[in-house]
Amino acid sequence: MSGRPLRIAMLGCGVVGTEVARLLAEQRDDLAARVGVPLELVGIAVRRLQRKRDVDLDPALFTTDAAALVARDDIDIVVEVIGGIEPARALILSAMSHGASIVTANKALLAEDGATLHDAADKHGVDLYFEASVAGAIPLLRPLRESLAGDTVYRVLGIVNGTTNFILTRMDETGAGFADALDEATVLGYAEADPSADIDGFDAAAKAAILAGLAFHTRVTIADVHREGIGDVTATAVASAREMGCVVKLLAICERSADGRGVSVRVHPAMIPRSHPLAGVREAYNAVFVECEAAGQLMFYGRGAGGAPTASAVLGDIVAVARNKVKGALGAGESSYADLEVRSMGETVTRYHVSLDVADKAGVLAQVANVFSAHDVSIQTVRQSGRGDDATLVIVTHTASDAALSATVVDLRALDIVRDVASVMRVEGEETD
Repeated sequence: MSGRPLRIAMLGCGVVGTEVARLLAEQRDDLAARVGVPLELVGIAVRRLQRKRDVDLDPALFTTDAAALVARDDIDIVVEVIGGIEPARALILSAMSHGASIVTANKALLAEDGATLHDAADKHGVDLYFEASVAGAIPLLRPLRESLAGDTVYRVLGIVNGTTNFILTRMDETGAGFADALDEATVLGYAEADPSADIDGFDAAAKAAILAGLAFHTRVTIADVHREGIGDVTATAVASAREMGCVVKLLAICERSADGRGVSVRVHPAMIPRSHPLAGVREAYNAVFVECEAAGQLMFYGRGAGGAPTASAVLGDIVAVARNKVKGALGAGESSYADLEVRSMGETVTRYHVSLDVADKAGVLAQVANVFSAHDVSIQTVRQSGRGDDATLVIVTHTASDAALSATVVDLRALDIVRDVASVMRVEGEETD
């Protein structure tokens, strides 16, 4: 083996960073053989030098001066695992300007301002790799960016947040309410003390933006993603889905429009048939279903979070970038040539499950049906149950635009006989009569 070692600097040494550092040390010889030259960790920027870390590293590697670390001209690769927008963005841009290629797991930054990072990578002739930003250890982004580069992707449908999938799994399997399932997720360590990024859909929306950009060769930001969380999913809605042979999942859905000139990107709870491959994804696992013109249907499945799984993806990117450095080459960069229009949620077409609390008297169903008809929303099935003066109507529609369904709900709420629109949930998957 010949050639000088490639020098790596790391920003952050938390759960993921610690695992990356450990793997770099433990697999030193194998990594050198795979790359062709040794990989040498020469600096780690942290906020607190005295923090205890579960890895045996030379204390001299640590510094609190991240800006000085990334400005060194002898750094080949900078690994960013601190997260957030700033100072991560400024540090990455500085590292690029000094000739370092970047490996990052920062989904929030990529989803908010990926264009700036990609433009800087192109300007300075360096790599920007980010496999770990979506779905942890699952090899997903590189297949979209490289393996499927010659194909046309029509749709990406995925479970990309383990916390929400754990909660919804518990609600489905035990009949628990949302609050109880969230409490269990917190006790078991699947949910953070402040779980809002997960349960309100922000985490999944950032990942959806990244997936859509790669799949459709179009710049998509988190601001383009329609987002709904799972906080309003009730045990009743989950039970109703079960009766329909469905399960409720928080889905990230990225799809090309029928005319081929636009894309829509959305994150929201949805009912999917239990026969769908994603329906069986349980606990904190992630899975992404990709539909292509030539390749057909593909599914990627595995652990979507955690220190070791995410570090595996980071290390894979480090090896890929290091190999490029040895060859004097660059990997595949951003592909945004298509520049498709990002369509509004109102134009999205799907089916809906609508639960209404109504007065139990003659003529109610006719009034409700007339409202759906007025907005050209066709009803597929109706189920009614009642007790005393109250009744519950559960309506499943045929496909309709989101704008039409929203207008229908507004008018339903205005009816005297409708006491409450208890829930509205989209239904994904094949429609059957």
